[in-house]
Amino acid sequence: MSIRSSVNTVKLSIQSMSLVNVLGWQDIMQRYRQSAIGPFWITLSMVLQIATIGFVFSYIFHLPIQEYVPFLATGVIIWTLISTTISEGCLCFVESEAIIKQLPIPLFVHVFRAVWRNTLILFHNILILPLIFIFLSQPVTPLMLLAIPGFLLLIFNLVWIALLLGIISARFRDFPNIINSLLQIAFYVTPVIWMPKLLSERVEFMILDFNPFYHFIEIIRSPILDSWPNPMSWLIVGVIGVIGWFVTLFIASRYQDRVAFWV
Repeated sequence: MSIRSSVNTVKLSIQSMSLVNVLGWQDIMQRYRQSAIGPFWITLSMVLQIATIGFVFSYIFHLPIQEYVPFLATGVIIWTLISTTISEGCLCFVESEAIIKQLPIPLFVHVFRAVWRNTLILFHNILILPLIFIFLSQPVTPLMLLAIPGFLLLIFNLVWIALLLGIISARFRDFPNIINSLLQIAFYVTPVIWMPKLLSERVEFMILDFNPFYHFIEIIRSPILDSWPNPMSWLIVGVIGVIGWFVTLFIASRYQDRVAFWV
């Protein structure tokens, strides 16, 4: 099969976004069925996490709370979207086995479903930031709007990552465990709870410049924190997206018809 077949499957999946929306909401409602505040439990736990880490690490790093807490909150919220989408993307086909084998819907709908589900959770968690800005008297500037194209570019990358890992994980069931272990390592080497300025220039070059997760976060976090994002981060994320989609579509064109047998 050619890459065109994969492109057509992507188009059909995009045309089925109404179905994706229903499935995404259903997943969230099912997960928090009979819960008083539903998905806001995630938001509440994140508030407690940010408050605890913010208080302790601002003291350890000798950083002002007004500077550190917004940095921490933004990083944790974006990292949660990235890590959870990747982790759940690995299992998007495996967990949809019954639907794949019984209903003739586009295969990549299950990928969009995982991405959309975590995007909805992000929309809940993002409500934390205005509260923090109000509490710390942080200004709101037009520069923050640059976070929107940064977010769209991040989603552009997360979709192909989830699709690629979903296909591989359908064939090799140990692969999700490997990815989760790598995500734990990536969390500690990515400036989510620590600030880049704490590193020396040499270490910063080694850890940050070659860390795609840093650039994924930076194109959204910088404008939210009223700072122009590094153009190099935009370039790197864009190049990763183009190359990633090409490789993923090539692999999908060869193996997408086998997913139903693997799961």
